[in-house]
Amino acid sequence: MSYMTLVEAAKLGNGTEKQNAIIELYAGSSAILANLPFKSINGNALKYNREANYPGVGFRGVNEAYTASVGVLNPITESLVITGGDLDVDKFIVDTEAAGIRGVHEAMKTRALSLAWTNKFINGDTANDVREFDGLKTRTTGAQIIDAGSTAGGAALSLAKLDQAIDQCLNPTHIICNKAMARRLAQAARLYTVGGYIQFDLDAFGKRAMFYNGLPIVTVDLDNNGSAILPFTEAATSGGSTACSMYIVSMGPEGLIGLQNGGINVRDLGELNDQPILRTRVEWYTGLAVYNGRAVVRINHIGDLAVVA
Repeated sequence: MSYMTLVEAAKLGNGTEKQNAIIELYAGSSAILANLPFKSINGNALKYNREANYPGVGFRGVNEAYTASVGVLNPITESLVITGGDLDVDKFIVDTEAAGIRGVHEAMKTRALSLAWTNKFINGDTANDVREFDGLKTRTTGAQIIDAGSTAGGAALSLAKLDQAIDQCLNPTHIICNKAMARRLAQAARLYTVGGYIQFDLDAFGKRAMFYNGLPIVTVDLDNNGSAILPFTEAATSGGSTACSMYIVSMGPEGLIGLQNGGINVRDLGELNDQPILRTRVEWYTGLAVYNGRAVVRINHIGDLAVVA
């Protein structure tokens, strides 16, 4: 099956003009959705095996045999969830204002849906709500969590810890953090006492993007309710709730991917019978899959402090 981002899917032009526009809005409103490849599946779930241990390898002498061994594969099932919403515009607004006013309201709703999905990508937890999918925070455990330090209230991020996390991630492709930490990294690059290999280039939307050691830094900001997706409100090691996390991920067919069935579905339901409302319904059967346990690494207990070497 093919893997492609929402931007690439919209460029194919297989849907209606409105559907393609909404897909582009989804991706354009979230740096995560702009970069994450999606796999289209049949049915409502994907079953796959995640590598745990490699099979043994040894040496043998002449006329000797190898010791047989096999790798360990952990069976995983990822279920799709239903996300979306109804985009309602009163017919009075459409009749009395500019012709494109319905599109303006639909765009606002689409951006809200995109930000809500991005929040679940980080913070989703089926233990709190079975209707959503588990996000990166819930999925990371054990060696895939690197402690920034034990300072009360959160420790300063060190480039050494960031490099360690990058090494811990198998085939890393992106760094995900909040805007404050992205600014901290940019500031560190200007200090000769800290350094850090920071570059700037244009992303797929022609926007200025920042890179650390060749990895694009993808920032998340606020969700659809105006709350920070990666806030400085996580519990720190030595007390206080003023820390945050950042993630190093491997987006791709052998790492972290999005799942979907049928893509983003856009239906113009027209005017409702019981209300003078024009309704457009957007639905998406979606989820996440992590094919390799090393595809996501989390650095936690980071304080809002200057980056150190």
